[in-house]
Amino acid sequence: MKTLILLLFCIFFSSVHTLKCYVCSSTTTNENCNQETKSCQAPLDTCMTTVDTLGDIKAIVKQCASAATCAGAASAASVNAKGDGNRVTCCQTQLCNLNGATTAQLYTLLLALPLCLLSVLTFVA
Repeated sequence: MKTLILLLFCIFFSSVHTLKCYVCSSTTTNENCNQETKSCQAPLDTCMTTVDTLGDIKAIVKQCASAATCAGAASAASVNAKGDGNRVTCCQTQLCNLNGATTAQLYTLLLALPLCLLSVLTFVA
């Protein structure tokens, strides 16, 4: 019975967790971009940051996106040897897109699920 309750708690906790992201549209500095936050609504489960660079000019866009949309944009992004181009980063934890240069992709559900299963196995044993 304890195992079932713990498993249901883990599933409930990971599914009702509303992701918050920094959002902005085409600002030139990360500090200006981090002025507003938004709670992402399903199916938008990822914070997506796009940085377009051309010489000394940057355009930063932060938004809520689906994991598939963000992964697709990130795979299509490219930067040349001078640093000019388009960089897309994706993350899935609260306000994780604070830094426009963050490249780590954290998948909350994938991180929480093994922890919950390990906890269940500990109670069973």
